[in-house]
Amino acid sequence: MRLKILTVDDSKTVRIIVKKSFKGFDCEITEAQNGVEGLAMAAKVNPDIILLDITMPVMDGVEMLTKLKSDPTLKSIPVIMLTAEAGRENVMKIAKIGVRDYIVKPFKEDVLVDKVSRVVDLRPAGEAAPVQKKIDDPIDILVVDDKPAIISQITEGFSHTPWNVKGVSSTGEAIDFCQKKLPDCIIISLSLAEDAAITLFRIIRSNAKTKYVPLFGLSVKTAVEEQARAQQAGFSTIIHKPIDFEELEAKIGKAVNLDASGKYFQMGEGYMTVKLPKSCNAAVVNEISTYLKVKTSEAVNAGIAKIIFDAQNVASLNMDVIKLLLHSMKTCRDLSLRYALTGNDVVIEESKKFEESKDWKFCDSLETAKASI
Repeated sequence: MRLKILTVDDSKTVRIIVKKSFKGFDCEITEAQNGVEGLAMAAKVNPDIILLDITMPVMDGVEMLTKLKSDPTLKSIPVIMLTAEAGRENVMKIAKIGVRDYIVKPFKEDVLVDKVSRVVDLRPAGEAAPVQKKIDDPIDILVVDDKPAIISQITEGFSHTPWNVKGVSSTGEAIDFCQKKLPDCIIISLSLAEDAAITLFRIIRSNAKTKYVPLFGLSVKTAVEEQARAQQAGFSTIIHKPIDFEELEAKIGKAVNLDASGKYFQMGEGYMTVKLPKSCNAAVVNEISTYLKVKTSEAVNAGIAKIIFDAQNVASLNMDVIKLLLHSMKTCRDLSLRYALTGNDVVIEESKKFEESKDWKFCDSLETAKASI
């Protein structure tokens, strides 16, 4: 839902500056030229915040504020007062009526945005109805580390993806980058000198444009104290060195809300194939389970009635995988879908060790599986 801002000011120039200030945010700006119009507009649009000038004709800001706070339906709307330097004392006097903050004219646009973002949830334009990216779509990852080897390692680690990795070595460079381009995720080395990681975290979180960007801390596993401080500060998660890129990729995908179903589910030629990866740990199984119901519904709606569960790449069978397959096969039976299993020699042998899977029949290839159903 778009944020609604009401600006009440007799100066057209100020109203234009307000509109310009929030151009990059998901806001709807409405205007009024005096207190009378301001009250009427507040009742009509029920704004999330009001920017209210003090000195205006017809009804000034103080009278409008008084009436606003005496109206049960409007009194909860937060108000930021705008005043000339000479009116600063007046703001202090009327603060007891109920204002959240004040700004002295003339003001800079970033100051106005900063003040408003401290009161209401200000989001960049376009976030209200985001289009979910897929796991194989390009995203921008900013790595802040004073060790070039680590930046190179992360760049290489994601070289199999279309993800763009940009490395910088200092807080200043990171801030400059974010001002030019909003990254989808930021990885910050917790070992930066002079507590720079925590400082950068606070700067990013206090900026309206970057406050929602996932922030990962990067640390050696034994640096318990710096990890504890990062977690206390509010880092989204901590990544340990040496980096497990499969784990990091999964965490970034989840933090950025990427649709990862394409890694596991493919449809075509009348079949849906559920491809299980080599490392099929609990997190991977949980991720596949999350998509299973939706993708099965999509298959049915597309007229697909045959599903192949492909475990040829799985390194080792475990109970999590068995439970996933048991649940999947039951879903197929409930929906009258035909299905088949494929597996390698290890999977086939290990399946015989579990009571739940000892009678499963595996095909040795997708072609054999397709021919069997």
